[in-house]
Amino acid sequence: MEWYAVVGACVVAGVLLFVAGMGARRLLAPHVPTRGKLSTYESGVDPVGVDWAQTQVRYFVYAFLYVIFAVDAVYLFPWATVIRSVDLGVASVVEMAIFVGVLLIGLAHAWRRGLLRWS
Repeated sequence: MEWYAVVGACVVAGVLLFVAGMGARRLLAPHVPTRGKLSTYESGVDPVGVDWAQTQVRYFVYAFLYVIFAVDAVYLFPWATVIRSVDLGVASVVEMAIFVGVLLIGLAHAWRRGLLRWS
């Protein structure tokens, strides 16, 4: 039961630290709203035109696929550096084969759906 007390104390300390920081900001930061401060802007540029624009979803799909395979590299490179270790064992090789297999299934699915074609 004492482990729950430790976790609870950490959660309470984190919440109190957050509340203290937000309270200090509220007390110390100047709050002078002006018309310029309340206007909408995008990366420091004043908005021009209508407020709604349609975007291409395919760019999101490419970004999503990149993130998936970047995470794949994060797991594969450390494993590849210790593959010659004697104590790695067959279980680790099987686990990595399953991991790569799942990624290949995802890649095959994306290819079959036509997500990898640039049109």
